[in-house]
Amino acid sequence: MQNKNSIKIYGAVILAMVCFALSFVWFKVANITYGPMTIVLFRLLISSVILFIFTKLSKRLILPDWKDFKYLLLLAFFEPFIYFMGESYGLQYISSTIGAVIIATIPLVAPFAAYLFYKEKITFRNIIGILISFFGVTIVIFEIGMGITASPLGILLQFCAVLAAVGYTVVLHKISNKINNLSIILFQNIIGSIFFLPLWLIFEKNRFLTTSFDQEAMLAILYLAIFASTFAFIFFTYSVRHLGITKANMFTNTIPVFTAIFAWIILGDQLTLQKFIGIVVVIAGLFFAQMRFKKRYDGPDPIPRT
Repeated sequence: MQNKNSIKIYGAVILAMVCFALSFVWFKVANITYGPMTIVLFRLLISSVILFIFTKLSKRLILPDWKDFKYLLLLAFFEPFIYFMGESYGLQYISSTIGAVIIATIPLVAPFAAYLFYKEKITFRNIIGILISFFGVTIVIFEIGMGITASPLGILLQFCAVLAAVGYTVVLHKISNKINNLSIILFQNIIGSIFFLPLWLIFEKNRFLTTSFDQEAMLAILYLAIFASTFAFIFFTYSVRHLGITKANMFTNTIPVFTAIFAWIILGDQLTLQKFIGIVVVIAGLFFAQMRFKKRYDGPDPIPRT
């Protein structure tokens, strides 16, 4: 029975990472026909409908107090608004593989924000890990003898998404004990849709209305809404509840690997040996930053924490 539960738990977290990784590929497919704001707005609206139905039927919908509403506004401003603006527009200039590698540095930047706002300790291992991973990113985006092969603007926009995600975690800490994760995701998607709507009406509505219906692109948006913005979070929430935050978050290190493989298979992106090595270095840095080493201790057994 325990083995079956373990397979179920680890299967859920791996499925979540696969969905997150595929989001980079699906965006590329949808972006051939539709603009970034159109993709994000429809993705959020569809996901909001799905999550509302799911939370309502499962009786997990929690309405926030008015005093917590300001945190939800700030939460939605960071993610999905700023995060998707940076990620979506960044992916117009760089490959999905490079985008996923940069986004994978989020777990390394987050400890510095945690120290700044909550005085959580930054270990020497965190610092070494972030240096190793940024070296890996450098390997991916630099081509020997050619300099930066990826667009500097695309890289900058992706790092804006990274900073937005870190800001998101800082605000999330304020309300995570008051509202369940599914309700938080639902409300942040609804508010995010409201943020995006005026911009979409100004910049992309006419393009969308004059563009012929593209079944493949619309299916990609549907996949983004169902799998990346809905099921991925459900799977991840389930895995966090059983594995804990630290162990579950370690699996985010696999996103660049899955993305590189899917981009190679679906989009035909080039996966050179240099990029593969860079991805491995990034993942090594991420794992190093999160590993815990047992200290040798010859005295009596310590009192276990409760």
